[in-house]
Amino acid sequence: STIYIMGSSPNSKPKIVRGSAGYVLEDVPHMADYIPDLPASSPHNYFNFTLSLSLSLLFFFIIIHIYSNPLQTNPAYSVVKQYFVHVDDSVPQKIISNKDSPRGVHFRRAGPRQRVYFEADDVQAAIVTCGGLCPGLNTVIRELVCALYHMYGVKKILGINGGYKGFYAHNTISLTPKNVNDIHKRGGTVLGSSRGGHDTTKIVDSIQDRGINQVYIIGGDGTQRGADRIFEEIRRRRLKVAVVGIPKTIDNDIPVIDKSFGFDTAVEEAQRAINAAHVEAESGENGIGVVKLMGRYSGFIAMYATLASRDVDCCLIPESPFYLEGPGGLFEFAEKRLKENGHMVIVIAEGAGQELVSESIQSMHKQDASGNKLLQDVGLWISQKIKEHFAKQKTMTINLKYIDPTYMIRAVPSNASDNVYCTLLAQSAVHGAMAGYTGFTSGLVNGRHAYIPFYRIIEGQNKVVITDRMWARLLSSTNQPSFMISKVLIEEKREEEEENNEGQQ
Repeated sequence: STIYIMGSSPNSKPKIVRGSAGYVLEDVPHMADYIPDLPASSPHNYFNFTLSLSLSLLFFFIIIHIYSNPLQTNPAYSVVKQYFVHVDDSVPQKIISNKDSPRGVHFRRAGPRQRVYFEADDVQAAIVTCGGLCPGLNTVIRELVCALYHMYGVKKILGINGGYKGFYAHNTISLTPKNVNDIHKRGGTVLGSSRGGHDTTKIVDSIQDRGINQVYIIGGDGTQRGADRIFEEIRRRRLKVAVVGIPKTIDNDIPVIDKSFGFDTAVEEAQRAINAAHVEAESGENGIGVVKLMGRYSGFIAMYATLASRDVDCCLIPESPFYLEGPGGLFEFAEKRLKENGHMVIVIAEGAGQELVSESIQSMHKQDASGNKLLQDVGLWISQKIKEHFAKQKTMTINLKYIDPTYMIRAVPSNASDNVYCTLLAQSAVHGAMAGYTGFTSGLVNGRHAYIPFYRIIEGQNKVVITDRMWARLLSSTNQPSFMISKVLIEEKREEEEENNEGQQ
């Protein structure tokens, strides 16, 4: 027996479906949930609707229809045996289980449906990019346009210029497969981007005024929070408008999804900086190469780039606190490594050690337009501290080189694997919107594309778990100490020695 539960959260009402053996589907909203007279999306309901519609035509005319998916007659897909996704297909959030495990939380599987809720000529789609840059933004824009145009025959596609404020600043450009044809070869975003500028009422007013009925919003967790507010206002006004998010974050800090697009490219580009730091460090006496990588709250780029390069002696991330001075500190480790190897490479994420860097409480609470914490430059700070330490010690002359490739990493075009990923994300988003789903983010869950409700995407941030095996693999690769654990062990040992001394007296 399947039951629908409408829960409550600050922004969305979760649509939960429960099945046997502990099966839970965290479903995404459908326009039929809140628009009167819009037929529901299941095949059973479609049959009932068509039957009742044929009867009701005797009395009045209903203007809202559902249509056959044009992909049924698309020659490109004629070779595919089962192209349409089954209405009950879902993707599990966790795939590791044992024989007694409940089936657990699932998400609706992405892909084309047999019935669609929009006719191509009636669609006015809009695409917007918000927040910082990321490799693959142009690929997502291109593939959204191509999927709408070539798969579904949609000709009216607007690009919103300059982020959220572009909706009400009336900055738009017309997008066609021809004018987006080569944009995936460039970094950045052809639509321009900005932080902030979110005014829900103004944005939805603009969507209504322009006759937009599909909105594709590409951005990070702050952007997706904004998309959720737009969806809620559209639902409140009962507009036939699909709101779809495509998650973008170079830091890979969006929850639920396997990874965000552009992350592989960022790691690959970060390796170039690490390689340069290694060459510099190896070539000088007691050379130290310091590389600062992106990662405001999550150290995924630093961790994966370190694991990929194998040239790193120490990786510092926001999730794993460290300290500089005293037994077990970074300075002691650096001295030891220089004596052993004659050189070392340190990778530090931009958000690491901020509590050590911050000169005042006030600076810790400053924010940018997206509400992100403004950070001190930890790379310059740690480089200076290392230089000062060795100058004071006078036991070792060092040659330190600091490399900050931050904006080089995020401004490059996406690599091959990210291009494929961006294509599938964009196509999944279009299939979902055409099928009448709304208020969701398109994302990869355990290697399968799924539709994830906004409230799950914005509930928190994905962080490196330092008690997880991946961090253990990194510690094994670099042979660095886990600094705070070392500190606890050293303090326990000191207390033990003091107790023994007191006992002997």
